[in-house]
Amino acid sequence: MKVRIGNTATDEEATAIAAALATHVDERIEVYVGTEPEPTVTRSPGHDPDRPPREHGDISGSEADLGPTDRERRLREEIDDIEQGGPGKYRERLDEQGKLFVRERLALWFGDDDVSDGEEAALHFEDGAFANFDSWHPNSPEVDEYDADTRLPADGLLTGAAAFEGRDVHFMANDFTVKAGSMARRGVEKFLRMQQRALKSGKPVLYLMDSSGGRIDEQTGFFANREGIGKYYYNHSMLSGRVPQICVLYGPCIAGAAYTPVFADFTVMVEDVSAMAIASPRMVEMVTGERIDLEELGGPKLHMEESGSADLIARDEEHARELVADLIGYLPDKAGENPPRCEGRPPVKSPDGIDAVVPEKPNESYDVLDLIERVVDADSFFELREGYGKEIVTGYARIDGRPVGIVANQPAVRAGAIFPDAAEKAAEFIWKSDAYEIPILYLCDTPGFMAGSQVEKEGILEQGKKFIYATSSATVPQQTVVTRKAYGAGIYAMGGPAYDPESVIALPSGEIGIMGPEAAINAVYANKLDEIDDPDERAEREQELREEYREDIDVHRMASEVVIDEIVPPSDLRAQLAARFAFYEDVEKEVPEKKHGTVL
Repeated sequence: MKVRIGNTATDEEATAIAAALATHVDERIEVYVGTEPEPTVTRSPGHDPDRPPREHGDISGSEADLGPTDRERRLREEIDDIEQGGPGKYRERLDEQGKLFVRERLALWFGDDDVSDGEEAALHFEDGAFANFDSWHPNSPEVDEYDADTRLPADGLLTGAAAFEGRDVHFMANDFTVKAGSMARRGVEKFLRMQQRALKSGKPVLYLMDSSGGRIDEQTGFFANREGIGKYYYNHSMLSGRVPQICVLYGPCIAGAAYTPVFADFTVMVEDVSAMAIASPRMVEMVTGERIDLEELGGPKLHMEESGSADLIARDEEHARELVADLIGYLPDKAGENPPRCEGRPPVKSPDGIDAVVPEKPNESYDVLDLIERVVDADSFFELREGYGKEIVTGYARIDGRPVGIVANQPAVRAGAIFPDAAEKAAEFIWKSDAYEIPILYLCDTPGFMAGSQVEKEGILEQGKKFIYATSSATVPQQTVVTRKAYGAGIYAMGGPAYDPESVIALPSGEIGIMGPEAAINAVYANKLDEIDDPDERAEREQELREEYREDIDVHRMASEVVIDEIVPPSDLRAQLAARFAFYEDVEKEVPEKKHGTVL
């Protein structure tokens, strides 16, 4: 409350007025004399009238006596001690391993929380820093004798929330200096609480993993309990498709801990330091007799190229953060929200060159990335699982600022035939994109699913089924471009006319048929051709049959019969896609009412 009195009033009168008001008003009192710009006397709520008054410029009043007490200073000392992490000898080893200390890692991701010059930092906050405090800290009455080598600060697991690239996220991070980032009862409880809060908040989750697995010597109370470590994966399953889950691996991730990265929507492994496996090399040798090092057993190269469990590989910790910063820019906070848009940019290369990029002959190779970069906004294509199932390219990009997921056959690898791993990769990518409302663009140029005994053993039918199922079940806007060949069931998986895409358009090089001309002629006319003895006559007849068959599968025939919606001049492809994705962005699509399908 501000009170102004006459300019002839004395300081004593101003003090008396302030004191009288302070006994009746529960707010700060400021008494001004005359036209003075500053108060002559102030009183705070609860002011003791027997205390000498605080005159203007005097800081000896009650406010000056308030400040941090010894109790708060002790608490801050405890927090500082907790933030030092585990035993010093383990922290010293991090440099040798090429890894950051966990709190340095959080500073890299979210900024430095240090407060200086009176400015408040609110970059991230932590929950559960005092977990296990009573078991190790010297200030705990339960600790008889402090041993620096048995430190368990935060129980080796940090959880909380933060601002990351303008987005609010939940996070967890293992402290490798505490028993190699292993998980035990209190840390498990923190992990579960973080996941459960993410379910309620609808905000993305970052898992910064560096864990050797469950703490075997302390498993009582957290392994098989209803709210134990097994609940991690139940919660992962509940979060799946609800909010984006992104995991970064900074070290060995063994046994139960390895399920978090594979349950996450996207997994980043860091070169030279990270690995994940169901058991350690020592355990593998005990069980199977196989001698193998951790890199061969579960390093980044293996999981990128063989298992498909890694979406991205980072050169180092800084690069890992950069990759996730790019990735999250394509994703909404939660299911049901549209992915973030930005200002559109022209492609890095002109769309005018598209027709020259795509060869006329269906068996000639080209790199589909050359096509993609002429269609999408400059520098916006973000490829995922690059080393796995290379016959199909998957990744996110923007077309006129609008995020889209791209599924493209890669003619530069095995002619773009779809092998089991490529089918699996495409199915999972479509499934994730659909979960987070990201429209899908199919660029179809494939001879179809691969045939042969080896791919049958590898489950080509099973993986192909999943690919087709994902395409069928997606309810986001979908656009299909037949860039060249679309043979066999390949056109089914790649969003063909029967799969209810918003459009199926084609370039003039497109062909749609049960199989290509060579295979068709061999299948239908082999006996008749064998009856022709003259080689020149046979070759001439084969060429005639090829031309006749090609007329049947040419996109002009398909457009004439309205199988496809339009044949597009290649230079107009980007503009056509931008217009079609914009027009159909709010399209409503439904699947039959049911609990769920049985395919995935």
